[in-house]
Amino acid sequence: MILYEHPFNERMRTYLRLEHLFLRLAELVKRESAIDHHHALTTIFEIMDVGARADLKTDVLKDIEKQKHLLNGYRGNPVISERALDDITSQLDSCFASLNELSGKVGQQLTENDWLMSIRSRVGIPGGTCEFDLPAYHAWQHLGLNVRQHDLLRWVSPLVPLAESLSLLLRLVRDSGAPQKVIAPAGQYQQMLPQGRTFQLLRLRLDSRVAVIPEISCNRLMVSVRFMSQESDGRLHTSTGDTVFELTLCS
Repeated sequence: MILYEHPFNERMRTYLRLEHLFLRLAELVKRESAIDHHHALTTIFEIMDVGARADLKTDVLKDIEKQKHLLNGYRGNPVISERALDDITSQLDSCFASLNELSGKVGQQLTENDWLMSIRSRVGIPGGTCEFDLPAYHAWQHLGLNVRQHDLLRWVSPLVPLAESLSLLLRLVRDSGAPQKVIAPAGQYQQMLPQGRTFQLLRLRLDSRVAVIPEISCNRLMVSVRFMSQESDGRLHTSTGDTVFELTLCS
């Protein structure tokens, strides 16, 4: 199965982008080659760019508080485990405290490292990190594996509270939805959304053996999915066959 996710709003769009970058970073840091560690560094810079919004940290802290409020509303419900509620609430409290302790914007501590910022200023230039442009960076890439990994983990550490907070928030959002199996006649699917409910995330699962690609659009009123197939000319064309898929709306 292939999972596609689509955000309903700009805040969720930012969260998903950051999650994507953090997952990539975690994979690259544990690899051994210098080229992988180069891409780990560029990923750190991408996270800093996405996280440069002044209100990002505030948005995450507000969402943590909102989730705590929602979960506390389930207390006293006989079908809800108090132990599970306590566990999740404790995790939210821990994330809130760790993120709230950070000063300034995401990655602001890293901007004080002149060596890192010299690399950041060059990565957007094609071939800008060649050894004749950045000899100190070239030398760093020839250091031992343990030294490079230790440095990367040190540079990643100021970003960890944000990564952990987003991971928990997105898990709670994803767990809020119930999957349903639906069909798109002639490759087209539309669903009106109930009034009074606000959705955050659409999740679509599709059998990998079905050679179609979903184009998703959604707003507060409706969801629309159009399935496309990639032909031999390399272009996407509208699929005309019926497509069965799993749809989850997360609020």
